[in-house]
Amino acid sequence: MVSNHHNVLELRKGRSAMTIDVREAVIAAQKSLQSMADLIGGHVLDLRLEEVELSEDKSLWVITLSFIIPISKESISNLGIFAAGESLKPERQYKIFEIDSETGQMKSMKIRDLSWT
Repeated sequence: MVSNHHNVLELRKGRSAMTIDVREAVIAAQKSLQSMADLIGGHVLDLRLEEVELSEDKSLWVITLSFIIPISKESISNLGIFAAGESLKPERQYKIFEIDSETGQMKSMKIRDLSWT
């Protein structure tokens, strides 16, 4: 009986030791974003943490990051005359990351829509 109780405690200990905390989840989201920067348009500047939430079932950290991708000289020259009078100020982009709370692996990255419809 005592050894069975001991095994249950060990199982609980093992499970809690694997769970990542909020800081580790944010770092995992940041690393995921940085590793895909070339796939989403270039260098990521002014990276900011916007929101953090643990899912109801505690299986996922849902993390919103924002950043700016600078407009390249090539993009400006490709715009040519269409850019005349247009603001070329880069816009802040928002991404939602779902990070597995047990492993720290990214499960998804989505666009965070800020429009008020």
